[in-house]
Parts: sequence; C-alpha cells; structure tokens
Amino acid sequence: MQHTSPSSSFAGPLRLAALTLVAAAALSACGGGGGNPGSVAAPGAGSGTGGGTTPVTPTVPAAPTVSLTMLSAGGQASNALSGATPLTVQATAKDASGNPVKEAVVTFATDAALGVFSPSAATALTDDQGVARITLRAASLAAGGAGKVTATVAVNGATVVGERNYQVGATTLGFGTVSTSAPQITAYNSTDITVEVLAGGARYTSQPVNVNFTSACVTAGKATLAATVATSGGIAKTVYRDKGCANDDVITVTADGVSAPATVPLKIAPPAASSVQFVSAAPVDKSIVIQGQGGINRTETATLKFRVFDTFGNPLPRREVNFRVSDPAAVRLNKTSDSTDENGEVITTVNSGASATTFRVFATLPNTATGSLPDISTTSDSIVVTTGLPVQRAFSLSAENYNLEGLTKDSSPTVPATRVQVLIADASGNPVPDGTPIVFQTNMGSIGSSDKGGCNTVNGGCSVDFRTQNPRVALPNQPATPCNTGSGAGVSNDSTRAGLATICASSTDGTNTIFSRIGLFFGGSSATKVYMDGVLLGTGVTDLGTVRAVDSKVFVLQLNDVNLNPMPFGTSVQVANAVNAAAAPVVPATVPNIYPHSDSADDITGASVSGRQGSSHTFSISNPNAASCSAPVTATFNVTVTTPGNVVTTIPFKLTFSCP
Repeated sequence: MQHTSPSSSFAGPLRLAALTLVAAAALSACGGGGGNPGSVAAPGAGSGTGGGTTPVTPTVPAAPTVSLTMLSAGGQASNALSGATPLTVQATAKDASGNPVKEAVVTFATDAALGVFSPSAATALTDDQGVARITLRAASLAAGGAGKVTATVAVNGATVVGERNYQVGATTLGFGTVSTSAPQITAYNSTDITVEVLAGGARYTSQPVNVNFTSACVTAGKATLAATVATSGGIAKTVYRDKGCANDDVITVTADGVSAPATVPLKIAPPAASSVQFVSAAPVDKSIVIQGQGGINRTETATLKFRVFDTFGNPLPRREVNFRVSDPAAVRLNKTSDSTDENGEVITTVNSGASATTFRVFATLPNTATGSLPDISTTSDSIVVTTGLPVQRAFSLSAENYNLEGLTKDSSPTVPATRVQVLIADASGNPVPDGTPIVFQTNMGSIGSSDKGGCNTVNGGCSVDFRTQNPRVALPNQPATPCNTGSGAGVSNDSTRAGLATICASSTDGTNTIFSRIGLFFGGSSATKVYMDGVLLGTGVTDLGTVRAVDSKVFVLQLNDVNLNPMPFGTSVQVANAVNAAAAPVVPATVPNIYPHSDSADDITGASVSGRQGSSHTFSISNPNAASCSAPVTATFNVTVTTPGNVVTTIPFKLTFSCP
C-alpha cells in the first residue's frame, strides 16, 4: 500500500475543487451544459475522477489599432460641424502591444460635399503619443447632413482603418453695420467702405467670405469699387471712387450665405462746370433758307448742339444752359433754356426769318460767374440764311472742250468726248443747297448717264458726260427744251448750223424754270477747207512765190472742217518732208479750245455763230543754205494736220528762194 503524506491528501480535494470551478465557468460561458464541441483539451490533461474532459477558450492574437476623436475649438468632445465651428480630428495609432506608434502617416478622408481638411493634403504625422491631428471644416456655408471621417495608417506592414461620424449644420451669416470713412465726398473723391460678416453675433473668421459691392453709379460707369472682396478677420473693405456721378449713391453689400443685403448711403457733391463747347450744327453746311422757301433738301430750321464739361474734362449731365441769338430781329430762337442729358449734351433750334442774313447762337451756364469773371459761355459757328433757290442770273453752263472730233467718230461708252458742268447760286450769291436737280438735253449726240439725263448739285454744282454719236444732224428745236420753247426771256431757236450741237440745262425754283445753253462743235477729222490770207486753198500744191534766200516766208493758215467748223481740240499741226527748207515751230502747234463765235465775239450758246470757225496757225519757212546761195532754189514741204483720232491731212507747198 502506497504511503500518502498529509499534504498530498489535502492537495487532492483542493485541485478537484479548482477544476470543478473552471468547468463550471466554462459551461456558463458557453450558455450552459452540454459541452463545447469546438473546445480543445489542454496539453497534459487527463481524465478526472468523473472520467470527462475540460474545454479551453482559444487565445486571439492582439492587433494594431487607430481610434478617432473630435474636439471643438474649445477642446470639448464634439462631432457637430458648421461653417462657424470647425472640428479638430485626432487619430490615435497603437501597435499590437498597445504602445503608441510614432511618426506614422495618417491619411484622412470624408465626403467632399460636407467637409474639407486643413491642410488640404488630408495627411498628418503621429506624435510621441501616437496622435495625429487635422482640422475639419464645413465644405461650404450651406453644407448640411451627416458624414464620416476615416483615418488610415500603416503599422508594421498592416493597414489599420478607424472611423468616426459627424453632423454638419448649415451656417447662418449676417452683416454688421456698413460704414464709410467719409459719408459725404466731393466730386471725383474717394471713401472706404467697410462691413463685418457675423456668425452668431461675432465676426466670422473661420474662413474667408466673398463679399460683393455694387451701386447705381458703379453700374452706370460713374464710379468704381472692387466688385468682390474676400473677408480678412471677418471684415471686408473696398474703396469707392467717384467718376462724375453727380448724384447721391447707395452702396449695396451681398454675400453667399447671407440672406439679407446691407446698404449704406453716400452723398456725392456734383462736379463744377468748367466749359461749354459748340459741337455741331445741322444742316452740316450751316446754311438754311429764308422762311417759306424750303424744298427738297432745304430746311428753314437750324439745330445747334452744345456740350458742357466739368473740371475734369468729363461731360456734365443735368446742367442748365441758356441760349440767345445774335440777331433776334432776323431769326427766331425756339428754345431759350434746357438741361444737358447724360452725355452732357443740349440742343436748341433756330428758324429763319424773311430775309437773308447770318447769325450765331450763344450758350451760357447761369450762376457760374466768379469774382470778376462772367458766367461761362460759348458761341456757335456762323449760320447763314439764304434764299436757297436758284436764280437765272447765277446759272452758269460750260464744257471742258467745245470742238470735238465727232462728225464721224463716236465716243466710247467709258470715255466721253467732254464733260458739261453747271454751277448755280441763289439770289445772295450762295451755292444752292445740295441735291438741287439739273436736267440736260441735247439735239445731237447724248448727254448724262444711263440712270438719268441730269445730275444733282453738290456745293452748288454738278457735271455730266457728253458723247459724240448719232444723231449728228440737228432737227429744228428738237427736242423741245426750256431753251427753245415759250416766249420767256432768253428763249430762242436752237442753232441750225451743220455740225453744231445745242445743249440745254435747266432747273426750277418751284415756280419758275431757269436754264442755260451752250454749243458744241462736232468737228470733222479732215482739214477740208484751209484758208490762207482769206483765200481757200485748192487741192494741189500751193505756190508761196519767191523770197530772198536770206528772208523767211511767214504765212497764216486757217484750218476748218467741211462745215467750216474748227478741227478737234488737240489736233496737231506740223511742217513735214521739208526739202531745201527749214521750218520754225508752228504757232500754235495744236488746235486750241474754240468757242462758237461770230465775227465780232464769242457766243458760247451758239445762237449767233457765223462764218469760218477754224483755228489760225502761223508758219515761218527759211532757206537753210542762204549763206552759200548762188542760184535760185525751190523748196518743198508739207503741212500735216493730225487729229486725236489719228486722221492725217497733208497740205503740200512750194517756195522759191532767190539770190540777191
């Protein structure tokens, strides 16, 4: 029999009791009896007195952690976020043993529509206590809802994530008093505009707020200020500068998140007037007609415009201007006073009287006299009052060229034979108003353009093209014109001379027709009828007789076409093919411009044209060998007449030089 010590006997019951307590605890943890199918016997455990096994709970290995807390600006725990109350988010990182993890990078994330982090990189480094801190702000003043912040950190190769929920409430902002550094400024001066942005009655400094400034004068371009200013320390400040508002203004302040705008009035003194200037007159030619003589493009009213400027050279609106005329007995001033518009402009009108005259309008700014200086004023340009109606004695008609190569030669559609011009004035000798219509008619060739047979005056005159073409034979008084029809003064039959066209130009004063006429030669291209000393030369060689060898033969030829009309203007006259003769230059060397004429005087109208109309040319022929003359010598030469159309007429001559 084995010996058992007393201590062993005592230990046995104690161990049994301990095992019994452990088993009971295990059964209680598993919800009662029945055993634990997943339990594993402890190593070395044997069967007890009762013959059963004891279950053991498995050991779970420890892991690193990251936990989040949120603090208000005062350091109290809070997860309530708003635009006025940012939160500090703290992430505490620990390793598996529960020790702080130092210098670990913690990355934060949240819903961007609800919150934003500062710094914006959303990362922070843990300190010696394993704590990383970052500031969470509301994404906007209007942001609201529930969100979640996550913090991610790597610890010993393992990624650990922590979370914490928060609530965002919309921030209500308001404006404090809007103040000005100077509530009243002089023209073109400036003042500071300052406003506080409040949250809960205190300046909102959590983040900048964009504050908007505007006013009626700013919108009109009459003042300037910064349209948007970000708050600094809860205060927004801008500078208002007047640019000639000339009126009181109200500055309005608005901002996102602020429901009610704020305003502040500002008194602005109007700028002082510096000058009044004459700007323009209508009609632009500064000419109106006598009362009752208006018509097309004629007016009896002159409109004069003036502009008022302030001391900074800017147009001055709403400024009274008084007017007067230099000759109130001759013209009627329709408006004696008015105020300038927003462009600083003001107008008045003047109507003509019953007589021709000139006048000026004076513009004065009342109550601008200072010291010995009178009121500011200016004077318009001189305005002319004329009859405006054309008169017969001031009706002038002319042509560039009168002797044309047109008896057989047509002009081209683009190059006329000549230009016909009319000049008209009124009874005062002033050019008639622009647009006065002139009608042209001709009994040979064509005149005017394809769209009309006349022209409208500009500065009292106008011109039209004349072309040589069919008809080349005039019919008596056809077409009927004011020049050849009726019994009024100056009316007469058209000329019936062959090769002479009659041009009639006419206009009207509304009651009477005024007119004038000119005659144009349709010259032939050949010098058919040539006269020397009044004698018509024949077709053969003309013998000039005998002169001494030391003398010159001087003679004059008159060149006419078949109708005894002049050769065309510009026709050249030369001596050619001279044998035993030397010729001095022909005088004149070309056919000049020749008016229709009678034996006694020019008659541009062609009504009294008669006789030979051709041009006269002087020739001088000498003996080039006069010094060695030993016997009579016969000289021969030709006179050539070449028209602009390159038609050549040759006239042969001979002359005998005798020796003494």
